[in-house]
Amino acid sequence: MHIVAWFHPKARLWVQGRKGLVQRLADELPGRIGQRPVAWFHAASLGEFEQGRPVIEAFRTRYPQYFILVTFFSPSGYEVRKNYALADYICYLPVDTPQNARRFVEITRPEFAFFIKYEFWYNYLRELRQKQARILSFSAIFRPQQLFFQAYGGFYRSILRYFDHILVQNGESQELLRSIEIREVTLAGDTRFDRVKQIAEAARELPDIAAFVNDSLCMVVGSAWEADMQVLVPFLNSVQVPLKVIIAPHEIHDAEIERWRQQLTRPSLRYSDYASGKVETADVDTTQYLFIDNVGMLSSLYRYGHIAYVGGAFGAGLHNILEAATFGLPVFFGNRKYQKFQEAVDLIRLGGAQPVANTEELRQYVQPLLLDSALRQQKGESCRQYVLTRTGATDKVMSIVEQYMLT
Repeated sequence: MHIVAWFHPKARLWVQGRKGLVQRLADELPGRIGQRPVAWFHAASLGEFEQGRPVIEAFRTRYPQYFILVTFFSPSGYEVRKNYALADYICYLPVDTPQNARRFVEITRPEFAFFIKYEFWYNYLRELRQKQARILSFSAIFRPQQLFFQAYGGFYRSILRYFDHILVQNGESQELLRSIEIREVTLAGDTRFDRVKQIAEAARELPDIAAFVNDSLCMVVGSAWEADMQVLVPFLNSVQVPLKVIIAPHEIHDAEIERWRQQLTRPSLRYSDYASGKVETADVDTTQYLFIDNVGMLSSLYRYGHIAYVGGAFGAGLHNILEAATFGLPVFFGNRKYQKFQEAVDLIRLGGAQPVANTEELRQYVQPLLLDSALRQQKGESCRQYVLTRTGATDKVMSIVEQYMLT
C-alpha cells in the first residue's frame, strides 16, 4: 500500500489516514470517552456503513449512554462519512497486527463490537474476546465457496468462533454456519432494506432536477463506469422517443465526463453549470442529458426516474440497486458481476431487473418499457414490493443486542 500510494490517490489516503493513528487515539480517546461504555461499529467502506447505519441509529436512540465509535477500512467510506453526526468518534481501523489490535482495544475498551457484513479481522477479534467484549456480525452473507467451508479452512472457521452472535441475510448462510458447528446464528435479513426505506422516506426534493425532467420520461444512470457507458452511449444515441437521462458517474473525473459528453450526439449539461444558473431555461428544455458532477445526490435522484441503469457489474461489482428499486424503478445492469448480490438475483427472478451483455440487449429490454407505461409500472412495482417486504432486519439485530444487555 505504501508503494501504491505514490501512484494512486485512494491508496495515498489509506496510508496517510493511518500515520500516527494509534498514538492519536491514545491521546484523544480516553478523555473523550470518560466513563461511558463504548459501542464500536466497523465498516469496510461506504456501502457497508450505509448498510449498518440503521443499526447505529437504532442503537444511539435506545442506548444514548453509549459512546459510539465508527471505524472504516477504506478511504471511500471514511472520507465521505468522517463527519457523520451520530457517531462520537470516527477514524480508520489500524492495520490488523497483534500490537495494533491490542493497543486499539486497550484504548477504546468496547463493551460491544459490531462488524458489518464481511469483516473478519483475526487479531481484533481475539483481543476483543480476551477483553470479554460482546462481538456481533450482522447482515452477514456466506457462500459455499468461501474458505470457512473448505476442508483446509480450519483457521478461518476459528475466526468465526470468536463472534458471540452472527446475524445472516439468508437461510443458506444460516445452514452453512450450522454445518461447521457455529450455533449462535440468527436469520435476520439485510439491514440495507431498512436503510433504503429510510432513504426513500427522507429523499430530498430537488426542484432543479424536477425542472430538468419536466414531466418527461426519465432514465437515471447510477454509479456509471467507462464499461457501462460503452454500452449505454450507443443505445442513448439511437433512442427515438423523448427521454431525459440523468447520469451519475461512480467517480467524478472531469476529463471522463467531457469525453462521454462528446460521444453523445444530443445536448448535455453538467449539473454544476446548471445549478449555478449559467444555463438558460430554453437550453435546459432542449438538453437530453444531465451529468451529475458532485457526490451525495444519487439516492434522491431516483425519485425523478422511470427506469434505472446501475453500474459496476461489468467490472468491480454491481453497485446499490436497492435505492432504485425502492422508488419502483425497473433496473438494468451489466451481466458479469452481479451473482453475489442476492437482491439482483431475486429481482431478476421477479422480473423487476435485467442484466445485459451489450448495447443490443439493452435496447431489446429497455425499448418496450419506453413504449409501454403499464409494463414499466408492473416491473417497477415488483421492485418496490420486494424492498417493502424485506424490511425489519434492524429490529432483529436490536433484539439480540437487548438479550446481551441483560446478561
